[in-house]
Amino acid sequence: MITLDLRSRRPVEMIDVTAQVRDAVRQSGIRSGLALVFTPHTTAAVTINENADPDVVADLCMEINKIVPFDDHYRHAEGNSAAHLKSSLFGASETLIVEDGAPVLGTWQGIYFCEFDGPRSRRLHIQVIGA
Repeated sequence: MITLDLRSRRPVEMIDVTAQVRDAVRQSGIRSGLALVFTPHTTAAVTINENADPDVVADLCMEINKIVPFDDHYRHAEGNSAAHLKSSLFGASETLIVEDGAPVLGTWQGIYFCEFDGPRSRRLHIQVIGA
């Protein structure tokens, strides 16, 4: 397993980790199989979406904050219930097909670590399993 240490800078942020995941898959030496990308945080997530136009990420962050507002009289005492809800909506992991030693992604797809309770230091785990 490869662990990436990440540092977010904003309360809600999507960090493109595509290059790091590609590197982790390459370092594994596995040519065909699966790569699991997982975050062990309850206020963060992992998703796949377009990485060609940065406005897509900006729009995702803007709209998720409208769908799940920061302060909506939540009961959780820590004050970060919105981050927990956002994490559950996106999910803590993505599973990727590995072929020819690389993750299989569409032309416009990138892999994102989603911060919903930043800024913070975070971890992202990548496990590559051969077929």
